[in-house]
Amino acid sequence: MWTYAVDLPTLDGKRRTRRRSGFPTKADAQVALSKVLEYERTGIVIDDRQTVADYLASWLRTKALTLKPTTMANYHAYVHKDLIPHIGLIRLEDLSHQHVVLYIRNQLEAGRGHTTLRRCLATLSSALGDAVRQHRLPYNAARYVSVTRPTKYEPVCWSPAEAALFLKHCADHHEPLTNLFELIIGTGMRKGEALALHWADVHLEEHVLFVRQTLSNINNSTPVFTTPKTKSSLAWVGLSNRVAAALQNQAERQPDRAMVFTRRGGQPLRPEYVLHRFHQLTEQAGLPRIRVHDLRHFAATTMLSSQVPLAMASKTLRHTTLSTTTEIYGHLLRHVALDAVKAIETALKEAEAA
Repeated sequence: MWTYAVDLPTLDGKRRTRRRSGFPTKADAQVALSKVLEYERTGIVIDDRQTVADYLASWLRTKALTLKPTTMANYHAYVHKDLIPHIGLIRLEDLSHQHVVLYIRNQLEAGRGHTTLRRCLATLSSALGDAVRQHRLPYNAARYVSVTRPTKYEPVCWSPAEAALFLKHCADHHEPLTNLFELIIGTGMRKGEALALHWADVHLEEHVLFVRQTLSNINNSTPVFTTPKTKSSLAWVGLSNRVAAALQNQAERQPDRAMVFTRRGGQPLRPEYVLHRFHQLTEQAGLPRIRVHDLRHFAATTMLSSQVPLAMASKTLRHTTLSTTTEIYGHLLRHVALDAVKAIETALKEAEAA
């Protein structure tokens, strides 16, 4: 067996001898030594005893200081349930593009879903990207690995008649969540935003409310309040007379509560309960099964199909940019294209007649 020894600088400014043995040939030892010297030359911090598992665990502890609890819970699951069991024993400096490709290939062959693997890969790439920026690695082994994007989900949208039938069914059966569904359908708010709504942010006389928080679940069990999805989500939402009436009814049903929608004891409604109850009511009403989030799509579809200007619809949905609205609902915007060219035609006719 062959051994190499080399003096390397440490973080405290001193030098320390690094000695590694167990190489079967002199050439192998020379390759390993050359790699160490190259890392030192390019400023890479060397710690060849740190495994991928050790690094990812340390990375998670750092990310916990800045991430939302829900995002942190997802990262923790991807790291500890997926990445560490399969590539955790590899030394960090030895992790290669081929290791990551093999991990993805084996998981696909085992039947893992493409969406889950894309998220695991994104987590790993984010962690390795930080290692590169911190001069811990020379390159990101996961950066150029890809997983086929699954077929894009096409939201199923109710017609206005179906939405009206659903709300009538809820009202006729004195459903406690009727006012919640009126709010989501009538404004396009996200479910978590509606569940996190506080009366202090509702101004019925002005027919507006302000979105400040969203309610999410950690590991499908622990509800937490976090900031909304994007900065643009923190905004005013207009209220129609119908939605304002529903909120007024909710205030009379649950007086002296800080939150608009709660359980009997005043605790926040659980998102999974709302989804389960929504599916029950949908089935009872004989309507197509959809997600609660598809009620937001209903609101958007109804606005755009009713000739509401794109900019106004985008503002109501609180999308970050107009392009976001266009990307999601581009198939509904044919009337915008027709209106645009008709405007040109009208201008030309007027000019010719002058």
